[in-house]
Amino acid sequence: MNNNTIIAGVWVEDTVFHFDKLFSYIIPEALAGSAKVGCRVRVPFGGGNKGRQGIIATLSEGCAENLKDVSALLDTDPVLSEELIKMAEFMQKHYFCTYFEAVKAMLPAGLNYKITTVYEAASDADVSFLDEEEMKIFTYVSKAKKPVKREKLLEVFGYSEIEPFEDLVRRGVLIKSDDAFRKMGDASVKMMRLCEEADLNSYSLTAKQESVAELLLTIGSASVKEICYYTGVTSAVADALVKKGIAEYFEAEVFRNTVPQNFSKLDFPVLNSDQQKVFEEISELSDSGKAGVSLLYGVTGSGKTSVFVHLIRHTVAKGKGVILMVPEISLTPQLVNKFTSLFGSQVAVFHSGLSLGERLDEYKRVKKGLAKIAVGTRSAVFAPFEDLGLIIMDEEQEHTYKAENKPRFHATELAKFRCNYNNCTLLLSSATPDVRSFYFAKSGRYTLHTLSKRFGGVSLPDVQVVDMNEELSRGNTTGFSDYLLESLEQSIADGKQAILLLNRRGFNTFAACKSCKEVVTCPNCSISMTYHSANKRLMCHYCGHSVYYSDKCPTCGSQGLRLSCTGTQKAEQVLADMLPEARILRLDADAVMAKNAHERLLSAFGRGEYDILIGTQMVAKGLDFPNVTLVGVLNADQMLYSDDYRSFERAFSMLTQVVGRSGRGGEKGTAIVQTFTPENPVIDLAASQDYDAFYEDEIALRKAMIYPPFVDLLLLGFVGENKNKTIACAKAFFLSLKARLDQCLPDFPIRVLGPSPALVSKVSNKYRYKIIVKCRSTAGFREVISSLLADFGKDKEFKDVTVYADADPLRF
Repeated sequence: MNNNTIIAGVWVEDTVFHFDKLFSYIIPEALAGSAKVGCRVRVPFGGGNKGRQGIIATLSEGCAENLKDVSALLDTDPVLSEELIKMAEFMQKHYFCTYFEAVKAMLPAGLNYKITTVYEAASDADVSFLDEEEMKIFTYVSKAKKPVKREKLLEVFGYSEIEPFEDLVRRGVLIKSDDAFRKMGDASVKMMRLCEEADLNSYSLTAKQESVAELLLTIGSASVKEICYYTGVTSAVADALVKKGIAEYFEAEVFRNTVPQNFSKLDFPVLNSDQQKVFEEISELSDSGKAGVSLLYGVTGSGKTSVFVHLIRHTVAKGKGVILMVPEISLTPQLVNKFTSLFGSQVAVFHSGLSLGERLDEYKRVKKGLAKIAVGTRSAVFAPFEDLGLIIMDEEQEHTYKAENKPRFHATELAKFRCNYNNCTLLLSSATPDVRSFYFAKSGRYTLHTLSKRFGGVSLPDVQVVDMNEELSRGNTTGFSDYLLESLEQSIADGKQAILLLNRRGFNTFAACKSCKEVVTCPNCSISMTYHSANKRLMCHYCGHSVYYSDKCPTCGSQGLRLSCTGTQKAEQVLADMLPEARILRLDADAVMAKNAHERLLSAFGRGEYDILIGTQMVAKGLDFPNVTLVGVLNADQMLYSDDYRSFERAFSMLTQVVGRSGRGGEKGTAIVQTFTPENPVIDLAASQDYDAFYEDEIALRKAMIYPPFVDLLLLGFVGENKNKTIACAKAFFLSLKARLDQCLPDFPIRVLGPSPALVSKVSNKYRYKIIVKCRSTAGFREVISSLLADFGKDKEFKDVTVYADADPLRF
């Protein structure tokens, strides 16, 4: 037996959590020199040896007894570095996902392979016994230039089952195998160059052929398109040179552009004394070669981005990579334009609004070292820099840095992992930091850096709080106070712009029957339907179910539904009726469905094509429009009262951030906050931009109620179509957790709440229950949770119930 066989430890795709581990495979001799850690492979898996995709996590020499061979190597170079392989291990342990789920989260979708069944004709097939239909299948497959995908055969011959093809495989007519296919290929361009052995003097060339040959002699190579453009010939002339053996074609990789190509160069901003002090403090920490976290706490308009610019230039000058994350896609275009004007093609973009091809190319530009700065949303944390020098998270308190689907990671924790691995600095930045971050900064775990004044001596906007109860008492039911309307009219008359925040999309947020008082709810979910005027339909924002709006009540059948509660679509219409001369732009999820819609709409607003921008939370933060001198919050109460311990924090943050959009261009700004509860202290503190006072109140409440940062939270979710079975599973897990903790961690401080219905207890006809756990997330505790998830995954009694764990959940 050969004891020096190369053994690959492979993480395999589509394994269930309780069966997920490092699987061992033999690297065949033919692949021994090419297989590396981080390369993807195709492997036979399970009793049927069906082909599956995997990634090599380890390589070692050992005994090959009873091991299968790797079927194929899918990458010539590793797609994941050693650092990202280790981060996948971290994600598996902390976010209770499989190894390959972590791997797929790191790779751009266009780079992912899909393993599918393919068929080809057997070379020695006896077709004499085939009937007419079988002969058609064999002829089609045999004429194909490459193996035919199963899906293609089903489509061509109109079958819903694969049995006709499988029967031909059993009879030796077709050969079946598994193959890997990329979702998106590399972009390339057809290039042309002279052959090395070509002697132009020995050929008789036409004038057009000579012009092409002379061009190639001068510049070496060019695309066929460029050759035709510069010489005025057609591609037929190029083909003729290739046929004569004078020139040859080859493919060259190109990258799809995601950053502006016609940018104008900007000068680097000049820092004031406060900004310079912060820059020097953070750059000194960055240069120390030690991992650390810094918090930049600066009021809105204090020039935090200018500090970023200088830190990035400082880091790139050392030859290191930088990741700059923002919480919303809507913030990306402004930042990309700014940073491209400063750093040119060194900027790469990472966010979900890009096409598959664009995402793939930006990933490759970073991996090849062609880009040194990655700007994007939370997916930018996976940018494949080999030598990372700095990570910046702007508006670090935002919930969008947390992924809601598997793997349910938080970008802040992964950024900490990468900075620890690379011994570099993580810079968190906000005017309203996460309460946990500010607590860690105050207690010395993070370093704290402060910008307490707006840049250029600009003062913070004046904030007026309007009591909407008084508006109602005067018969004003429009949702716009008289004071706000007058201010909007004055803003338009002065040639200024305004931003209005209403954090609910749609036209009306629910419909209720005047007779039976029932609210129209989604038949699949325990949530009300929202009316959308654009398509005149009631829509569920959870499962997507929609019905054409009718005045008839679906419960009692009577006529007379009442549409209530204003969304952005209705607010836009009401405002247009009251201010017909105003040019109004709406920015919400419905308005930005098309690709690049964010950039197109915000650019139009920036050019002054609109007077008023009305939208959801995407207009509340990060935007910088110098001509905006008025901001209005239409309903502050929507943010304040929700079933979440962070509701006050989120409300304070959003109010403070949106108020900070006003008066950034040198002129004094105004903000108007409409509310039915003007006495709420959060509104008063946000109006005065007093984060420190808010923090003192909030941290005392968190400590008393035992919430983060004094504990970690874990949500255990249970989802199933059978309500009673789902409840039974949740109760059984609760009892098993108690028993396992008593056995393994008897003295561990912990509080377990539940089981109870989730905030939205039914989605897509599946019932949802939860258990909330308050404790410190230690390695021992995570091992207990992982073992229980594995046990319940194998439990046949609850095979129809999905059980999952969500660390630091967004909602309960």
